[in-house]
Amino acid sequence: MTTSEVAQGFTSADAQADRWVDPELVSLARRAAAEGTVLLTNNGVLPLAPGEGVAVLGRVQIDWFAVGYGSGGDVNPPYTTTLLDSLTAAGVAVDTELAATYRSWCADQPSPNAEWGQWPRHYEEMPLDDEAITAAAQRARTAVVVIGRAAGEDRENVLEPGSYLLTEDERSLLARAAAAFKHTVVVIDSGNVMDLSWAEEMGIDALLLAWPGGMEGARAVADVLTGAVEPGGRLPDTIAYRYEHYPSSAFFGGKEHNTYTEDVFVGYRAFETFTPERVQFPFGHGLGYTTFALAATAPERDGDTVRLRVSATNTGRRPGSTVVQVYAAPATRAALGVPARQLVAFARTGQVVPGDSEELDLSFPVERLTSFDDSGATGHAHAWVLEAGEHALHVGLNVREATRVGAVSVVDTEVIEQLEEALAPDPAHPFERWSVSYAPDGAARRTIEPVPVRTTNLRERILARLPEPITAAPAVGSSLKDVAVGTISLDAFIASLEPEDLAELAYGDVTMNSPLGAPGNAGAFGGVRARLRERGIPAVTTTDGPSGIRVSAFASLLPCGTALASTWDPALIERMEALHAQEMLRKGSDVLLAPGMNIHRDPLCGRNFEYYSEDPLLTGACAAAYVRGIQSAGVSACPKHFVANNQETNRWVNDSRVSARALREIYLRAFRMVVAEAAPRTLMTSYNKVNGVWSYHNYDLVTTILRGEWGYEGLVITDWWAQHATDPNFAALSDSAYRLRAQADVLMPGAESWEHQKREDGHDQTILTALDPADLSGEHLTLGELQRSARNVLRLVLSSPAMERLEAQIALHLS
Repeated sequence: MTTSEVAQGFTSADAQADRWVDPELVSLARRAAAEGTVLLTNNGVLPLAPGEGVAVLGRVQIDWFAVGYGSGGDVNPPYTTTLLDSLTAAGVAVDTELAATYRSWCADQPSPNAEWGQWPRHYEEMPLDDEAITAAAQRARTAVVVIGRAAGEDRENVLEPGSYLLTEDERSLLARAAAAFKHTVVVIDSGNVMDLSWAEEMGIDALLLAWPGGMEGARAVADVLTGAVEPGGRLPDTIAYRYEHYPSSAFFGGKEHNTYTEDVFVGYRAFETFTPERVQFPFGHGLGYTTFALAATAPERDGDTVRLRVSATNTGRRPGSTVVQVYAAPATRAALGVPARQLVAFARTGQVVPGDSEELDLSFPVERLTSFDDSGATGHAHAWVLEAGEHALHVGLNVREATRVGAVSVVDTEVIEQLEEALAPDPAHPFERWSVSYAPDGAARRTIEPVPVRTTNLRERILARLPEPITAAPAVGSSLKDVAVGTISLDAFIASLEPEDLAELAYGDVTMNSPLGAPGNAGAFGGVRARLRERGIPAVTTTDGPSGIRVSAFASLLPCGTALASTWDPALIERMEALHAQEMLRKGSDVLLAPGMNIHRDPLCGRNFEYYSEDPLLTGACAAAYVRGIQSAGVSACPKHFVANNQETNRWVNDSRVSARALREIYLRAFRMVVAEAAPRTLMTSYNKVNGVWSYHNYDLVTTILRGEWGYEGLVITDWWAQHATDPNFAALSDSAYRLRAQADVLMPGAESWEHQKREDGHDQTILTALDPADLSGEHLTLGELQRSARNVLRLVLSSPAMERLEAQIALHLS
């Protein structure tokens, strides 16, 4: 029995034997996977007719991609499902001869394994000659062809056959199937958007996009194909005819930096403004097995709220559900370049029977009609402004089909929130960005303008805001348990800690898979040293997410982030994650490193499957629901990666160069929603630089914006490991001292090399070296800063289930 198993109260045998999964969690996961499956086209062939013969082609029917690669998908599920087995179990008359051929070939040609970051993006297809296809078409009228793709952490999608593009074998299989069978259905099992232009060329009858749905994903797709449930998904991303049409395509993949020239024109914001003809499937699109008609009231402004109600009537022949979407157009007198459409509200109906209606309240905060002025073009620099003019609102079932239902009239430009300049690009790296001008007839013309660069004196800002040391009398000899029961204050306890104790709290344990937590954990923080545990501070266990709990024991593998976003159903996400949180308690996870919520800036980003959408409102709503669900059980969610981690290539060192406006409106917006609506107890910074400064060293990101403007009081941790750097404003501060000044509280996993590694100048980069309690000038790390981060750590520890495991951890006598 290992020490961590003693601490957690179970043995290796227990962990390996425990395949039990909450049946309600299984049911919700299956529902979410189906509700997130997007039916892109359908000429009536779906749902499959009962009893009709179906030939299933493509090896992914067996070698199903249940999740993407890397820490976000590396879960040990108690089982997985395949589409072939699921269709058979659902009673579909699957062609047995062809199925047997695929089963035999796949058994002899197992899907390849690979080292980290070298995973296969696709699997080679089984050779299938024309005679076999013709024979199958004589036995079955319908072909279901399955195409699969995967990418992930450190494994970018690429503009090549077998990744974004079809291979020649896949193209041949699809073309021959379409020619031979009366009906051809294509299922795309992929965590990323891929090229689908071939579907029109080949005359495919139905096209189904099945994002990786976890261990129940294949069963969910079978449910959709057979009509047991309807395909509920609506696209969280735009699908263009060609990769080159995406606004980011010319500015993605840089090894040292990426310039976000497209600015706020991400995804549909660009397509609907400039090039709608380049869109194959618009944002928000998705078909069900019935149809809906919408009727909206005229929108009215009521103070800080825009009131709007929409009635959705089922005009088809089957019960069904739909998603009603509301988009805003630019103000008629806008001084800022604003996209032609921006999502401001959405809601999903329940199941509506034919002929019935459901009325939805689609009211939303007026601030969703605002833009961020980083240039002063409106006369209000660094402010969220509601520009003068008519703000037209459009209601529909996707962005393209939304029709005008009225407008919100603003007489004079209003400042909704005045802020200060923060996080503007480095003057050493100026660049230009897209904007737009509108002709009187509404035609949009893309323009170019310089991006406002940084003018603030960050050194002065930091010095003016240094925290004071704690003045409470030290509670000598006290324990954190005394704080938990209310005997002493947290400040009194912190005041009793020695600088060495405070410094230790700023590092996680020295390795992943900490012996202080459940086997297979991502790392631990808090009481990672014996002297801290003797003061009543337990070690808090973190585990990877977001598609499941990454531990050595079996754990549920749940639908990926993009699948969840495609449901447009935050209530479902919250219910599922509340049950997932109960599994965290059973498996010994205190902090789930999830949700992943970076924006789908580009379809080639390998980690898109973990994230939600190209739209920040949809991302924020889904992520907030995820966090509320997880934290309902007392464990913690940890949204990531804060911020602008929008590619995997060189993510450790890449600089995201992006305007303050695009950061505010696109990349930070979802995080702000999560902080406001779900109060996550932890949050993880990203690896990349943001306008020249590593995110975990970035004072304006973590302190000025996150903690200052948004009022965040939780714990901030780094992604695993970080880069050496010296604060350009304070030469005495490097590495973790630099990080603590920014208020990124804990270095994970906190390897000892970070505490003792010598730089070329021979300087020992420990926190204590940089600390000078007597120097109140700010040139050195202050005691107040060290205590401030300790307070953030201990607040999280106090709220954690780890407090109940302290005695077991103390008994281990680990140092």
